[in-house]
Amino acid sequence: MNKNIKLAVAGAVLALSATAANAGIIIPAGEWTLDINGNVNAFVTTTSVDKAQTVSGDGGVAGATLQGNNAKSIHTGLLPAWLGFTGKTRQNDLDVEFTISMQPTVGGAGYHGDGSNGDVANGVATPFLNRQTYVSFGDKSWGSIKLGKDIGIYASDAILNDMTLLGVGSASHLGSNSSVSTTTGGIGTGYQYAAWKGQVAYTTPNFNGLQATAGITNPNMFGNDGVGQTSFGLEGKASYSFAANDVTGKVWVSGASYEVDISKGDTFGKTSISAYDIGATASVAGFGLTGYYFDGQGNGSTALGLSGINTTTGVKRDGNGGYIQATYILPTKTKVGISYGENNLDLGSGETAASVTTLIKKNERYTVGAYHPLTKHLNLVAEYNDTKGEAHNGNKNEYSSVSLGAILFF
Repeated sequence: MNKNIKLAVAGAVLALSATAANAGIIIPAGEWTLDINGNVNAFVTTTSVDKAQTVSGDGGVAGATLQGNNAKSIHTGLLPAWLGFTGKTRQNDLDVEFTISMQPTVGGAGYHGDGSNGDVANGVATPFLNRQTYVSFGDKSWGSIKLGKDIGIYASDAILNDMTLLGVGSASHLGSNSSVSTTTGGIGTGYQYAAWKGQVAYTTPNFNGLQATAGITNPNMFGNDGVGQTSFGLEGKASYSFAANDVTGKVWVSGASYEVDISKGDTFGKTSISAYDIGATASVAGFGLTGYYFDGQGNGSTALGLSGINTTTGVKRDGNGGYIQATYILPTKTKVGISYGENNLDLGSGETAASVTTLIKKNERYTVGAYHPLTKHLNLVAEYNDTKGEAHNGNKNEYSSVSLGAILFF
């Protein structure tokens, strides 16, 4: 399977090593090796609403308008259904690779406003997302260069190590629009969305577990009205993977910096938004523990830059948060886990609760999940999620959801 599916499986598959294939469908084709890979997943979710007050500015994680007190949906989870085509070859002392993928939806026409379909501001109705189209080349002696569209560099390890990647996580959208392509997992309730971005990135060789990536990216921001991109974004990360006796794990840091125009012009001139994170995960004797923290200036809430700047005054709002997650593999090979995460949005200089009213102040989520490898490729999933959002004026939006489903990797 292609590199990002492998990362999703290796980093967020929750150590269900028996559940995922080591590769997709391999086809030798002359000088090329083709790999057809992906996943199919579907879930049935029932959502119960406790409070439905207005909470805005968080991308709808806790502020979506839910239909009734007992909404139901059949849908894909945080990881969309996936069909990827990867080709690899070795030519002129270079490892050359391309990947093209598509992500069909289960729920309906599909609505996504995160730029995954190239429409940053409004989202579009489509049966498919397109999250990967890139070429890379390099050699293990000096590293590799990637050009094209792939997962963002900043905050990517946070989502790839989230146990809800194989499940649902936060599911507020399901009550108001069952055709939404994916749920939000721990996005906005533990970390910011890495998104899928056009990029040019360099990755170093692997120095005994130590590796780094740096690149320039397109903005791919959530259409934050009044904020416009004025230059390439800068993103980077470094990680160290280790294994000592029975303990395996990884430590990582990443960051991002973007220059923007406020009010999409020169009303307030140019400013910058930035964010950084740090995380670690370790496993031993069936136990797994993951901890993560992010912070920034003007970085906002759910997505990088979302609600991060007051476009009326030009004031920046800082966001921070993180999650902690514990898992254990039972003798039946079922992995059970519990996770808590939160995202916080601070007021900017001179702002008051009265001036921002319903603007998101805090989102938090509790998840309890069970992930069982029914076969080598097929996992059954059961999750309970409790999500709460609170605005600076005290408004609250609270709901809980129960999800049952399955995810198949090939």
